[in-house]
Amino acid sequence: MAESRQVVTKERSDIQERREPEFTLRPQVDVFESAHGITIHADLPGVSSDRLNLQVDKDTLKIVGDAVIGAPQEMEPLWAEIRSTRYERAFTLSAELDPDNISAKMKDGVLTVNIPKREEVRPRKIQVRVA
Repeated sequence: MAESRQVVTKERSDIQERREPEFTLRPQVDVFESAHGITIHADLPGVSSDRLNLQVDKDTLKIVGDAVIGAPQEMEPLWAEIRSTRYERAFTLSAELDPDNISAKMKDGVLTVNIPKREEVRPRKIQVRVA
């Protein structure tokens, strides 16, 4: 039995050596805060809205996108500066934010995510009456 374990281990290591390591890119982001919430602008060049996944799990917002980099079929690149086409970034959401009302839009390779603050933590104006 010890011999079969060694063979399986060797086969697995051969497979791992042949496989290219998988990398993910961290998209560049700008984060803005206002009295009403947080806005995130994420640069995702080459990612279409159908290849984009935004997900909220408890207090984490996760952005995952797969870019499509086009090349003519008859050509194969000899060298590529960027080998990965997968973007991934995660953000921890504070308790004052409302994850149920997140909205997002994609335009020209820039994802804009709006995360509103909960109503009870937003600043509000108090009207003063003259007595």
